[in-house]
Amino acid sequence: MTKPLKKQHRRLSAFQYIVIGFAGVILAGTLLLMLPVASQSRTFTPFGDALFTAVSATCVTGLVVRDTASTWSYFGQAVILILIQIGGLGVVTVAASLSMISGRKINLLQRSTMMESISANQVGGIVKITLFVIRTALAVELSGALLLLAPFIKTYGTRGIWKAFFVSISAFCNAGFDLMGTSGEPFQSIVSFGDNPAVIIVVILLIVIGGIGFFTWDDFRENGIHLKRFRMQSKVILITSAVLIVLPSIWFFFVDFSDMTLRRRILVSLFQAVTPRTAGFNSVDFSALTGGGRAIMTVLMLIGGAPGSTAGGMKVTTIAVLFANMSATFTRKNDGVMLRRRIEPEAVKRASTVLTMYLTAFISSAIAISQIEGIPLYLCLFETASAVGTVGLTLGITPSLHIASRIILMILMYLGRVGALTLIYAALPGSHLKSDNYPREKITVG
Repeated sequence: MTKPLKKQHRRLSAFQYIVIGFAGVILAGTLLLMLPVASQSRTFTPFGDALFTAVSATCVTGLVVRDTASTWSYFGQAVILILIQIGGLGVVTVAASLSMISGRKINLLQRSTMMESISANQVGGIVKITLFVIRTALAVELSGALLLLAPFIKTYGTRGIWKAFFVSISAFCNAGFDLMGTSGEPFQSIVSFGDNPAVIIVVILLIVIGGIGFFTWDDFRENGIHLKRFRMQSKVILITSAVLIVLPSIWFFFVDFSDMTLRRRILVSLFQAVTPRTAGFNSVDFSALTGGGRAIMTVLMLIGGAPGSTAGGMKVTTIAVLFANMSATFTRKNDGVMLRRRIEPEAVKRASTVLTMYLTAFISSAIAISQIEGIPLYLCLFETASAVGTVGLTLGITPSLHIASRIILMILMYLGRVGALTLIYAALPGSHLKSDNYPREKITVG
C-alpha cells in the first residue's frame, strides 16, 4: 500500500514577507492606537482614524487626520514613534536585528529578505551591513535629539526633551510627524522655528542623512570623504540629491519667499527644497506658495530619496537613469552613460516601469478624490503625490476627506513605502525571467 503524498506548502517569497510584515505592523499599531490609554481624552479612537494614523506612521508619511500633539497621549505618541522607527528602518531589518541580538541564526531565506528590504545587491555580508545600519541610525537619531534639546527646552520646558527625541527620529526616518500642535492651533509642524538655525539646520541634516541611503553611509564609512572611491550608485545619489536641493532652493529664494528677511528667506528656501524628499515637515504656511512652487514640490515628492533609505518616492536613481537614457537617445548612443559607466538595459526597464506606475497611481487617485470630494484637482494632486511619495505635506484637505478618499490615500502610502515593484513581485510569485520567442517588429514612438 502506497503512502499518500504529503501536501507541499509553498514557501513565501522575500517580497511576500516584506508586504505581510508591513501589514502586520500596521494592524498591531491600529489596535494599540484604538485603546483609551492612547488618546488624551481616554476614549476609544475610531478604527478608521487609528488605521490611517498607523498606516501613515509605519509608511513614514506624516499625513494625519488628527493632530498628533493634541490628540494622542504619551502612550499613543510612543506607539506612533515605534511605528515610525520600524517603518523607517524596515520591518525586516528591525526583526532580523532582534533575532541577531537574541542569538538566533539567520537562515538563507531571511538573508534574502533582508537583502530585498534594504535594496542590497548581494546576500553576502548582509548581516554585517544590517547591524551597521541599526547602529548608525540610532547614533544619528540620538545626536539629532541632543542638538535639538536646547531650543526645545527653551520653548517647551521639560516637555521639550520628549519633543526633541520624537522630532529627531521622525526627521531621520523622513516621517514628518511632529508634536508642535496644540488644541487651539493644531497641525503646526515646525513653522514657529522657521527662522531658528539651531532647529532648521539640524532637521535638514537628519532628513538628508536618512534619505541618501544605507549603502551611501557604508561608502562614507569605508572611504571617508574620498568621493572618487565611492561606488557609482553612491556618487549618483549624492550628485542628484545635491541638484534637487540647490535648484529648488534658488527658485524658492527668488520667487516664493522674496518678501522675508534674508536669514529666514535662506532657511525657509533651503528647508522647503529638502523636506519634500520625503520628510513632510514644513516651516512656512503653504498658502504663501505660488503655483510654480507647488508644482516643484509635487515633483520633488514624487522623486523622493535614495533606494535602501528611510525615504520613499520613485528614488533619485530612477530619475538619474531615465535622464541618462534620454541623453543617450538624443546623442544616438546604444546605452545610457553615467560617470563613464554604461547603464544596464534592465535598470532602464525597471526605471521606466516605476515611473509609469507612480504617475498612474498619482494621477488616477487624484482624479478619483477630486470627483468624490468635489474639490479642485490641483489640491488632490498635491495630496496624492504626498501620499505615494510617503512625504506627509498637505494643503490642508486630508482631515476633512471622506472614508473613500482616505482609503485611497492609505493604499498610496502603503504602495509608496513597500515599493511598487515589491507589491507586484509579491502578487506574482510564480513569475520567472524567461525569453520570449515571438518575432520582433518595429514600432514608432515619439
